[in-house]
Amino acid sequence: MTLTQSTISSLPSQIIAVITLKSIITSTLNVKISFHLFISIAGACMQILITLRNTCAIFPQRFSVIAISETWFNAEKGVENFILEGYELRYCNRLNKGGGGVALYVDKTLHFRVVNSMTAVVDNMLECLTIEISQENQKNIVVSCIYRTPGSNMEMFTGWMEKMFVDKNKVIFVCGDFNIDLLNPHKIKAVEEFINTMYSICLFPRITKPSRITASCATLIDNIFSNDTENKTVNGLLINEISDHLPVFTVYDNSYVNHKLHFSMGYRRIKTETSINAFKTELLEHNWDVIYQKETVDEAYDYFLRIFGSMYDKHCPVKKFKEKIKYFHCPWITKGLQNACKKKNTLYKNYLKKRTKEAEIKYKKYKNKLTQIIRTCKKEYYGKLLEENKSNIKKTWGILNTILRKGNKEDSYPKYFISKSEEIDQREEIAKRFNDFFVNVGPELEKQIPDPGTFRKDVQMLIDRNPSSMFLNPVTENEILKTVRGMKGKLSTDVNGIDMALVKTVISGILKPLEYIFNLSFQTGSFPNQMKIAKVIPLYKTGNKHHFTNYRPVSMLPQLSKILEKMFITRLNSFIEKHKILDEGQYGFRSNRSTSLALMNVIENITNAIDNKKHVIGVFIDLKKAFDTINHCILIHKLDRYGIRGLVLDWIRSYLSNRKQFVKVDGACSQCLDIVCGVPQGSVLGPILFILYINDLFQVSNKLRLVLFADDTNVFCDGDDLQQLIEIVKKEMEKLKLWFDVNKLSLNLSKTKMMLFGHHKGKNIDIDMHINGVKLERIYENKFLGVIIDDKLTWKAHISYIQAKLSRSISVLNKAKLVLDHKSLHMLYCTLVLPYFSYCVEVWGNNYKTTLHSLSILQKRAIRIIHKVSYLEHTNKLFIESKLLKFYDLVEYCTAQIIFKAKNNLLPTNIQRLFITKEEKYNFREKDTFVIHKARTNKKRFCVSICGVKLWNRTSKCLKQCPNIKEFKYRYRKMIMDKYVQIQKNTECQHL
Repeated sequence: MTLTQSTISSLPSQIIAVITLKSIITSTLNVKISFHLFISIAGACMQILITLRNTCAIFPQRFSVIAISETWFNAEKGVENFILEGYELRYCNRLNKGGGGVALYVDKTLHFRVVNSMTAVVDNMLECLTIEISQENQKNIVVSCIYRTPGSNMEMFTGWMEKMFVDKNKVIFVCGDFNIDLLNPHKIKAVEEFINTMYSICLFPRITKPSRITASCATLIDNIFSNDTENKTVNGLLINEISDHLPVFTVYDNSYVNHKLHFSMGYRRIKTETSINAFKTELLEHNWDVIYQKETVDEAYDYFLRIFGSMYDKHCPVKKFKEKIKYFHCPWITKGLQNACKKKNTLYKNYLKKRTKEAEIKYKKYKNKLTQIIRTCKKEYYGKLLEENKSNIKKTWGILNTILRKGNKEDSYPKYFISKSEEIDQREEIAKRFNDFFVNVGPELEKQIPDPGTFRKDVQMLIDRNPSSMFLNPVTENEILKTVRGMKGKLSTDVNGIDMALVKTVISGILKPLEYIFNLSFQTGSFPNQMKIAKVIPLYKTGNKHHFTNYRPVSMLPQLSKILEKMFITRLNSFIEKHKILDEGQYGFRSNRSTSLALMNVIENITNAIDNKKHVIGVFIDLKKAFDTINHCILIHKLDRYGIRGLVLDWIRSYLSNRKQFVKVDGACSQCLDIVCGVPQGSVLGPILFILYINDLFQVSNKLRLVLFADDTNVFCDGDDLQQLIEIVKKEMEKLKLWFDVNKLSLNLSKTKMMLFGHHKGKNIDIDMHINGVKLERIYENKFLGVIIDDKLTWKAHISYIQAKLSRSISVLNKAKLVLDHKSLHMLYCTLVLPYFSYCVEVWGNNYKTTLHSLSILQKRAIRIIHKVSYLEHTNKLFIESKLLKFYDLVEYCTAQIIFKAKNNLLPTNIQRLFITKEEKYNFREKDTFVIHKARTNKKRFCVSICGVKLWNRTSKCLKQCPNIKEFKYRYRKMIMDKYVQIQKNTECQHL
């Protein structure tokens, strides 16, 4: 963005601006002067003064603060010649050498003071000058100007910044010449650490474009960091020839208010506890005999739906409303508090009238008590909201946005969409175009898949015919009741306006008719047509919000269809497990399997090969819209081969056929369109049908090792000779490509990547691997099942990724601690921080402590925040109070659970075989002890099959003999907490 004189002239009077020039560094504040511009200029002293006077003259409003880095002030020059009319000068020079230095020109109309505790000169590292500007009825504003010496120790500078600016409950602007290039932060670890630290203390960079551009490079070394997220800001660069650094600015409006209507309007169901209980009672008393006389499932379900819908509308009618909401922005203000506020105002008026000391004391005492109660109510309100939505990450973030005053966008969709250079702004037409796009994406991709020709039959005969056939047991009322009670009580409504929370409440009143309808469905091999209609909500992904292609469909299927699908899937899974239909390499949507186990399988195999001095090639396959392109005919053929035939196959055929969907956008709905291919998105049964569809992929090659998690397909192969290995992978990948073509799955070769694992000389070798004329890109790190895996298995890339995520989460905790109590902050820690630490940590967390140290530091920082203690507080007692595990202990805790499952034979076969008990191998009486395999490399020693076994073998016998995993987790956690308590006792004894 370029800021011109006309732009500044047109800014609102309440706006504040911040500018940085090479040094012009700018920050914007709104105090008594409505428009504020900070400038930081570096250069010779005389040039500074001339530049300042000339620059100030071209702007129509006065600068509030002018920040200067590299002042080069000293005792010989003095500062008398650098006085600027209307400003007070404060400066900070180097102590033992020339150069550097920082200064602030502050408008004389502002009330400010120099903050000595935040003003410092550290030889060969930095100069920092800080002022605090006082504001009435608002938070004070802290402005710091910093110059960091080029080449100085980055770790020390980062630590100094963290110590100086952590836990400041004020509006902060830190501007200056940091000599830290933020354009490529991931190339240098120290820069990445600096950014993560700034994020974690809630200081976010305002500038993202290069501030210094030369013929050979472009860098971003001047910046403005601020912790303000409540107000509207505009940030950018100025095109100016004052110095070789472009000025940077932030226009800051601290009087900005996100205006919203203080009333809500629209249509909604009037649901109260009384009306729902009346609805449930009428359902229980209703005579459903007419349904039991229906011979087809469609007739029975249609009649049931009409009766259910009419009763629902009777007791919970849909009404138009326009409701004015008092205290819209303060929903925690109860009626009692509103009355208390009125009384406070009355006391204040009485004080103004009488002007007596007694009236003043009475007013202030009441006001202070009321303020304390309101703050408590606010914490309790948000605490309750977070507790109710702790399992819903989307709603959790919505609540946090409200707490942090970021606000929600008024429109969930843009005002118009673009299709073939045409702008569409009618909501009905937008809904229609969305539906056309979602319905046709599968068929369009299918048309682009090449015809495999004569090879089709060879690929289709990969599945051996199962002589056994599946049959469907009858459904019982107890089974329905148990299933519904186990489902989440979501409030999202389907095409019939029914939500699962309602179904869970009234289920006892509809058990008998549902039992009849479900059994009739199984007996006739027919799925009700009214259960095949999906309401689709477009959800934005990435890219241009005005393009239909950048949205994905979220299907809202009928609530009762989900129950029927769960009835079916219970029987289907039982048949699949009994006949071992699914390959062991498929980890998606299967019980007792997870991404962690899939990742462990891959790492164990790769490290085995590396330990044996072999080369390993991994190919990460990308499939386009895999769930949308499934061919129904091919799926039916495969299911028949697996033993799903007869009435059961008729039921699935009925389930897939005649499905329809419509799209809803901002209340506007499209017409229903037929779905001709793919499995239903958002359905219970769809994922299982998909993994059955793709299951015979494992039979294509006996040389490749496949690991699948639903449609996430990954291929690995190892060998002694690299060139020979490359040729094998190329040949086998061509077989996989043929299989994908036959099965109408779109393999995206341009996004399919390959990686060569291990420490070897092959890094500089150009690996030429072409599949169907497309060269596979070689990569050195890749996101695999949510974990970044690198070619040397160091896990450094993943740890850096976690650091960045944690720093942002910690910044949220930092802001939320001003509003939330300890319990709510603890819950947020478990929602926003703990998942990053624990996800697959048993695989990547067994590592060098030096590699993991930064994560331990971040965890301690988060613990201090949720306990609201000082920056240097010891954390051991905090972990005890929170009943949370330290990071290194968390790694052991998760690793021990894997070995417990291995001891009880609860792991998938291909992982279970890695663990051999001594009794099994040597016939010793050591059934609770595993054999420790020999390993040549540390990469193998860090694997669960070795470090986990060592951990298990030294675990107490009491823990090893736990009856189940739940008891084991409880005892293991208690053992760790007891260790913390003992450490705390020893520490306290040393201090006595």
